[in-house]
Amino acid sequence: MSGEQQFSPEENRIGKVYLVGSGVGTIDLLTVKAYRLISQAEAIVYDALVDQEILDLAPPGCEILNVGKRGGQPSTPQAEINRLLVSLCQQGKQVVRLKSGDPFIFGRSTSEIQALMEASCPFEVVPGISSALAAPLLADIPLTDPVLSRGFAVVTAHEPDALNWQALAQLETLVILMGAKQLPTIIEELVRHGRSSTAPIAIVRWAGQPNQQIWTGTLETIVRQTDRQSLSPAVMVIGEVVRLRPYLQFPLNRHNSRDQ
Repeated sequence: MSGEQQFSPEENRIGKVYLVGSGVGTIDLLTVKAYRLISQAEAIVYDALVDQEILDLAPPGCEILNVGKRGGQPSTPQAEINRLLVSLCQQGKQVVRLKSGDPFIFGRSTSEIQALMEASCPFEVVPGISSALAAPLLADIPLTDPVLSRGFAVVTAHEPDALNWQALAQLETLVILMGAKQLPTIIEELVRHGRSSTAPIAIVRWAGQPNQQIWTGTLETIVRQTDRQSLSPAVMVIGEVVRLRPYLQFPLNRHNSRDQ
């Protein structure tokens, strides 16, 4: 993977694809490198959950292509995305493949990289701030604590039957992505495998966005608290660290989100 470089239209150019993590999707939480690459791109292939303000960084004439990838909604097949990236690169374009969060945290980057490698297309991976880390922080919840949480795990509940609930139920802190539609199943499995029904849980919806919402409760109460609420896109945090939230909030920060 190459180091820093500037795009130069005067050169006999070879295309390159940058797999860029957009973080939680807001411009103020982009990395500096992501900001620079987007502002110089000739083509941007982006997922859902990327704010329009980020796309507005693109220079005039940049080709901007939406490939979706939002759970439960129509999206471009992965094979077609792979072909698109290869095609744009082979046209000699500097391409930003803009992904939510971090490219290597449930980002399906491996398939795209394999396609690029098979076509001998240069590429580079640019880290982003995953919502698994950002959402708890933005909700004033620490993922680790010297007493309450000596570690944490991150899983996706997109396919709950594939998870080892026996192991997950024993963890001090559990972060779950893509689990909004599976909330009752998640709770049922955790309690069935030994997690206390009084274990604290927080659900953070639209982390980092102006319409960020936060629900806090216990495994016993959270389904009732969120009944008929739209939770997606959400990050769930389960563990005693959720109880630290009231002690770590600075009053002036509370205007950034709505507690439910």
